[in-house]
Amino acid sequence: MYLTEDEIRDNAKVILGFDEKDLGVKQGTGQITTFNQLGFKGVSDKPDGWYLPNDKQDIAIILETKSEKEDIFSEKHYAELVKNVEIAAQQYKCVVGILYNGTDVRVIKYIKGSGQYEEIADVAKTLQNKRYYIALFKENRINKQLIYSLTKKINDCLHVQFGIKNLYHRMIITACALVAKRYGAMLEKGMEYSLMTSSILNTLSKSLEKDRKQNLKLDLLVEVYSEIKMNMTNNQEAIDNFITWVSEISDCVNSDYWNGEDVMGIFFNEFNRYKKKSESGQVFTPDHITSFMYRLIEVNQHDRVLDATCGSGAFLVKAMCNMVKEAGGVNTSEAMVIKSSQLFGIEFDREIFALACANMLIHKDGKTNLEQLDTRTEEACEWIKGKKITKVLMNPPYERKYGCLKIVENVLKSVPIGTKCAFILPDKKLEKDGADKKYGNKLLKNNTLTTIIKLPENLFFGVGVTTSIFVFEAGKPQNGRNIIGYYIEEDGLETVKNQGRQDIKDRWQEKEDYWITAIRDGEDNLYNTRQIINPLEHISYQMPTAPFEIFEEDFIKTMMDYEMFQRGIDVKEFNEKVMKSVLYSSTIKENDDVVVIEFPK
Repeated sequence: MYLTEDEIRDNAKVILGFDEKDLGVKQGTGQITTFNQLGFKGVSDKPDGWYLPNDKQDIAIILETKSEKEDIFSEKHYAELVKNVEIAAQQYKCVVGILYNGTDVRVIKYIKGSGQYEEIADVAKTLQNKRYYIALFKENRINKQLIYSLTKKINDCLHVQFGIKNLYHRMIITACALVAKRYGAMLEKGMEYSLMTSSILNTLSKSLEKDRKQNLKLDLLVEVYSEIKMNMTNNQEAIDNFITWVSEISDCVNSDYWNGEDVMGIFFNEFNRYKKKSESGQVFTPDHITSFMYRLIEVNQHDRVLDATCGSGAFLVKAMCNMVKEAGGVNTSEAMVIKSSQLFGIEFDREIFALACANMLIHKDGKTNLEQLDTRTEEACEWIKGKKITKVLMNPPYERKYGCLKIVENVLKSVPIGTKCAFILPDKKLEKDGADKKYGNKLLKNNTLTTIIKLPENLFFGVGVTTSIFVFEAGKPQNGRNIIGYYIEEDGLETVKNQGRQDIKDRWQEKEDYWITAIRDGEDNLYNTRQIINPLEHISYQMPTAPFEIFEEDFIKTMMDYEMFQRGIDVKEFNEKVMKSVLYSSTIKENDDVVVIEFPK
């Protein structure tokens, strides 16, 4: 039984929010209201729905509904929508037109003066609240370089002018200020240090009230912030600069066009010029690698994603952004579900857990599903088992003392069978630490390692470790199945002074697209790095060995060494005598480009 047009229109009224009482706006749905009644003199056409602000510079919305059995992709229905949008455009600068039959949605937008209608291809597949369609006109592109620049200024300010020596404390202060700004804290130039601090604390506490009921550990963020002490607090210029720079970064992060770059990751890029690696053994994942791994294991908007050593939250923020984008954007109802119930993280370190909470808070949600646990424990395993995880993205601490492979083992045994899990690990980790067969071979006994992608050797420059991505299918034994390996030798990033490695020439996206396609199709025609790895022989990508070469001088040297050995001649003493004779006792002449060395008789 198909829904009628009247039923579709009534449903659309509620979904769009056209039944709400908004000041300064005419909005509603119906069959008998004409444009003339809505303020368009002499126009007798009747829209099915309308959102018409009193301010003609604001964005108007026109709705056309059809019964469920009608095909809204027909030219006739599209032409009807365009006609009504043109009527609205007589008075409004920007108009959104929506065609809806209860199942499918078509959306066009029109900007007065352009004379062109643009149908939006990547619009949300389900009907959304009016705020979503209004936001289609509000583009605010990210200036990532500006964020790096501002972060450097903030770091130097906190380090030098406020006297905060601890790396994490500088990050926590900045992150908490960003969270507070996100939730409406009063941070204005001229305010004293004590007022700034109390404003941040009060806003943090209020922003956590609702979520605290679900996750009491969120109080750690406030606790950690409260514990930080500054050596100098009376430099008004420094306070004003800090507030100004935080506000500028906040404007960027609040943009609908934020692409999931980990805020804390950018801070680490800047702050880590003082310290290359965290005290908990963690190496923080570059943004372009989080993007690559998201696509590598085919995460989508319906997945439930886990990072059981989430650090500052890089994988979770990237997953959040991409999943929300696939759902139609930050203003969709699906986005709220993704943020609140599809992202899960565990972090053991208390201060880094606080940073992860702040990072998720900055992006408006996701923080209720973070836990401060030790993934090496059964408690963490039980927590993971209850989350119905479908994909895993992780970069665990590498050292054995932090339980690297125990963490990997616990995650693989706690997620449902068949779950795709991608881990960044040192190249030889499964061979080196698995030599006693405690972990490496045990992992393959219970799980399938399908793919190894060796990453660029300078990816974690300064940390002294080369890494690969290891892709597992949980709960399915290897059973001798071969592993497919690839090597991404270059990522196109370059080192920027004091700002880490960045994609300043926009090379990575093309490379990412190539490698995702190559790995999916099982081919690498461009770089020819694909290899088949027998897990009984190796559990790592095998770099080609240099070909053996021997030259005539090598042969002569070996013969000379052997002859002097036979005669009992000291090679070192003999070499010194020859060198002195050549340098100090011989005559060197040049004759037709030939150098002649004559020794005394």
